[in-house]
Amino acid sequence: MIQEFRDRAVRDTSINVYRGLDILEDLSLDGVVCAEGAGLDTTKKCLDGTRMEILKDIVDWINDPAINVPRIFWLHGQAGRGKSVIAHTIALQYKSAGGICSIFCFARDRQTERREEMMLSTIVRDLANCDLAFQQAVVRAIKDNTLNLTHDVMRQWKELLKLLSEVSGGRVGNVIVVIDALDESGPKESREHIIEVLTEAASLPPNFRILLTSRPLADVMGALRDAQHVKAVSLDGVSAEQDVHMYVSKQLKDRPDIGAVEINQIVCRADGLFEWARLVCEWIGSDTADETIKKRFDDLMVPTSREGATPLDEMYVTVLNSIVVKRQKPLAQFRSLMQQILYTLEPLPMDALHAMRMHFPREGDHFNVSHILDHMGSLLSGITDHKIPIRLLHSSFHDFLTDQSRSGDYFVGDSGIQQELALASLCVLYEGLCFNICGLESSFLLNSEVPDLAERIKAKIPSQLSYSCLFWAKHLQATKFDPELAEHVKDILGNERILFWFEALSLLGVLGNAAPALSSASEWSQVSRLVGWWVPV
Repeated sequence: MIQEFRDRAVRDTSINVYRGLDILEDLSLDGVVCAEGAGLDTTKKCLDGTRMEILKDIVDWINDPAINVPRIFWLHGQAGRGKSVIAHTIALQYKSAGGICSIFCFARDRQTERREEMMLSTIVRDLANCDLAFQQAVVRAIKDNTLNLTHDVMRQWKELLKLLSEVSGGRVGNVIVVIDALDESGPKESREHIIEVLTEAASLPPNFRILLTSRPLADVMGALRDAQHVKAVSLDGVSAEQDVHMYVSKQLKDRPDIGAVEINQIVCRADGLFEWARLVCEWIGSDTADETIKKRFDDLMVPTSREGATPLDEMYVTVLNSIVVKRQKPLAQFRSLMQQILYTLEPLPMDALHAMRMHFPREGDHFNVSHILDHMGSLLSGITDHKIPIRLLHSSFHDFLTDQSRSGDYFVGDSGIQQELALASLCVLYEGLCFNICGLESSFLLNSEVPDLAERIKAKIPSQLSYSCLFWAKHLQATKFDPELAEHVKDILGNERILFWFEALSLLGVLGNAAPALSSASEWSQVSRLVGWWVPV
């Protein structure tokens, strides 16, 4: 399949090679805002030899020369079917073959970034970096002030159509945009304008294709299911047993006590869910002193007693049973830690989670988080390096934990967590903020003129302090007024520390966050009569 992409890319390059001659033009794209970490993840790709049928179906759609080919290929299905892996595989193959391709990924743990507002501007910048003609069109639009990529998604869409029309006429070959996990953009309101854009995609140039993945949510289904310019394919109806077998066989190859019979049993229980198969392979194959591989396999094969439980739910319960001792204290610590991970507004590394937890009000919450997290590598990323943010490997784990009917003893609610995070953030600010925190030699230099500023910030503003600077007010706003919490706010805003906070925000490049934070804190304080100490906003 990659050869099909490469053949067309070579032809496309030779026809458009003249575009590379205009090297004197300033091609800066600094005016185009993009979302960080929303692009291609090369680790997410199908195992060689798997998903061949659906990949071929997508490739054939991309290369279909018909003028009336559907502009959108919508791949949908329940959690764990492998939609994202397929999307990243297509993007990787097309980019590797020299094709013009952009991939934009939504993620549940990045919803506070409001990625939906930056989706099209990120795609514009990505495509511009892939194609000189499109880059020139974007730069000209910026210089002529005709490109205004604001947060207005529909305005962005019209600008994108205008730019595409300028460069599509002489192009041979297709431009591919992959939008992955639209269902993880946030609540329904976060994607209504994107859905509106997708319903208008019939007006795209004939060489433009959008590969979209999502769960079959009602709003997406209602808009796209019967649209003529959308080719909808459900992975729920695609048999993946052979592919799962190939995957499990490779991952558990040469493992003691795991032979052909055991692999067949695992594949049968997977029921076509790749995420389930991945979890099983990670869990069975992990090295622990407490359990043998045979014991883990036997535990996996025990029939569930929970009526209506999905295979993924069963797997999560099985894995957690091996991690968490079902006694009151270990369960309470697990719930508290997962509550912290789920409700922080930006993923934090293990060291930062631990540092903030030490300021939680209950003594029972002051424990070493590594004692739990070190055993959760099959469910979370960032476990092996205490400086890497901890993230859920799959959104279905979030759904499981936050639905008590599914998770039972492992249920994680939201009770009290906002107050705990607000308190922890304010305490971190109180301890960490100081005058000239990065030790700059001169106050007359712009931040951009300090050559080693990035290294200084990394050394002097740890993750928990950076997080607290950014989000203390958001957590505060989500709580009821509390006089004790108000005193902690006063400790930051009622003296010189407010200036230290301003400095830290400036160094982090987000000084604009100060005004809305102060405004929301002021509104929060108004419910009390004890506001005489308040710093005017």
